[in-house]
Amino acid sequence: MKMFCYQCQEAMGNKGCTKVGMCGKTADVANLQDLMIYALKGISVLGLKADEIDYDMEGMDRFIIEGLFMTITNANFDKDRFFEKIKEALKLRDKLKADLIEKGVDLGDLKDPATFTINSNDDIVFKATSEEVGVLATENEDVRSLRELITYGLKGMAAYAEHADNLGHEDKEIAHFIREALAATLDDSLTADELVALTLKTGEYGVKTMALLDKANTSAYGNPEITEVNIGVRDNPAILVSGHDLKDFEELLIQTEGTGVDVYTHSEMLPANYYPAFKKYDHFVGNYGNSWWKQKEEFESFNGAILFTTNCIVPPKASYADRVYTTGSSGYPGFTHIPDRVEGGVKDFSEVIEHAKRLPAPTEIETGTIVGGFAHAQVFALADKVVDAVKTGAIKKFFVMGGCDGRQKGRNYYTDFAAALPDDTVILTAGCAKYRYNKLNLGDIGGIPRVLDAGQCNDSYSLAVIAMKLQEIFELNDINELPIVYNIAWYEQKAVIVLLALLSLGVKDIHLGPTLPAFLSPNVANVLVDTFGIAPIGSVEDDIELFLGAEAIG
Repeated sequence: MKMFCYQCQEAMGNKGCTKVGMCGKTADVANLQDLMIYALKGISVLGLKADEIDYDMEGMDRFIIEGLFMTITNANFDKDRFFEKIKEALKLRDKLKADLIEKGVDLGDLKDPATFTINSNDDIVFKATSEEVGVLATENEDVRSLRELITYGLKGMAAYAEHADNLGHEDKEIAHFIREALAATLDDSLTADELVALTLKTGEYGVKTMALLDKANTSAYGNPEITEVNIGVRDNPAILVSGHDLKDFEELLIQTEGTGVDVYTHSEMLPANYYPAFKKYDHFVGNYGNSWWKQKEEFESFNGAILFTTNCIVPPKASYADRVYTTGSSGYPGFTHIPDRVEGGVKDFSEVIEHAKRLPAPTEIETGTIVGGFAHAQVFALADKVVDAVKTGAIKKFFVMGGCDGRQKGRNYYTDFAAALPDDTVILTAGCAKYRYNKLNLGDIGGIPRVLDAGQCNDSYSLAVIAMKLQEIFELNDINELPIVYNIAWYEQKAVIVLLALLSLGVKDIHLGPTLPAFLSPNVANVLVDTFGIAPIGSVEDDIELFLGAEAIG
């Protein structure tokens, strides 16, 4: 079975995976994910018609968001879940269609995503591999590139919207835009210029979604604060939590209290350590390990139970596969999946907890602490100190080095780059890219650490808010006049929406690596270069010379 996927940075040959994903997903799963997106586009077309008569179908927007999230890189490898979800999609779509007809809505000539039918899993497989489904169905390379850029941005946006919704925060305007943008990717009348405009609008709504999630997280758990995070272990059985969902994390902490089971974070869950609400739990020990791609060795040495709340799953070694659990949009064949909470209830993590009790304590792989918690509220509390450091020249430049980590050897660039930066520079980061340098001893500037970690990838919102605040303080007309350089790493679709969000805010001259996305056609790449100054990374030496040659505010 063939496939085509080029949505992540590790796409084969920087062109696309055609036999099996570099992430480990099989061709059948890749094709089912394409059909999932295809079905969501059909629902979205009908959803826009529902908007015209102010008909809000219960559960529709949440379903679209969950469906998008499931197709993010490394989130879900379980084809049975996709069979089930696609059937649910068509059931929801056809119910919506029937409701609209009953209400007298003229549906007009609907395209195939809103009309195709299936009767069995074999029908689903046949449809998923047909020519009209999937990335290559769009023949024009530039239109395809822009449609996929928008779609991948929507996937990242959906991830953030789902986390916010789990905490009781939703925005109908954001949900409407997701449907509008998905439906637009079926519209052959849109010009390239109109698709570019929609791409920037996607970034604009990305900012709104990250703001919504920031409000959800901080209203529930307080503003992140400067925290020394323990990276050692204790001699108790334990659960390691990976992913991004703080609601899942909270419910697990509550259910493990008094059980004798400790809880640790891994990879993107590290910033949970920064929230005041979680610090009251004595059995919350700290962070274990490093970036997502090191999980094979780190999950083995952890010894305990492991819970994925979201991506990033790496196909496991047999030695620990039986103690890994998934929940939410994540999934993997053979992993036990914790069902969603019923409305007004909580998820039941008892199976994970009981399993953990039977397992050995973690093997220590490092000791000491790392410092984080520099989201916008905490940095604003230090604003006078930061501004004085800039005005006196103690801080010459800020380097935004957020984004994703990955496996390619070329990512050593980010470690070497951070280590080579002069002592009068500060790194602003969010996302798992920080694991390339957050354990380097880079010191501080007048008590301000030289690596300021704002949190998860969605907390890139904090980096944007900090930049806008500095623009206001220094009374600058253009955000690009700030002494801030953007040298961002990317891997998957949440980094795509962060990039589009920055572009929508007017940020220019972003350097993106370790490679430019394979889904950018030459013409689309040229538009980004000419309009926004997007550029690939070079060598560490050349890039530092380039970045530090620009004039900074004194």
